[in-house]
Amino acid sequence: MAANDQNDDGHDSNLPDLGDAIDIVTFSQILEMDDSEDDREFSKSIVFGFFEQAEETFEKMDTALEAQNLDELYRLGHFLKGSSATLGLTKVKDSCEKIQRYGKKENLDGSPEKDEALCLSRVTDTLKTVKAEYADVEKTLKNFFNST
Repeated sequence: MAANDQNDDGHDSNLPDLGDAIDIVTFSQILEMDDSEDDREFSKSIVFGFFEQAEETFEKMDTALEAQNLDELYRLGHFLKGSSATLGLTKVKDSCEKIQRYGKKENLDGSPEKDEALCLSRVTDTLKTVKAEYADVEKTLKNFFNST
């Protein structure tokens, strides 16, 4: 890539605008691992692997929520937070961090929250939000890879 194809923040200026749900600098680092811009096989496999992983994790979160298992929700939130952060999926990552905190019986500021019913209610709301954020990002990235 020519030096003039990069913005001041280091990402490829030839990339389309992927919106505010995706950190373009982080996502560009994944794209740099591809052999060529014409063949995004490597990055596509990582992203589509994440889609499968996220769908499975959401199913497990639903099950853990039904069982009122805050420990499992903490673990699953932590797991999906890391995966989404690796790809630069900022909104999904942030919501997963909330689920992680609520599962750990904490408020967003990290202070303890003893009311398990409140934590479960917060997870319920945040899980709806993260699923919508995920659906948006999935659509955006599928469009991106189908256009390359």
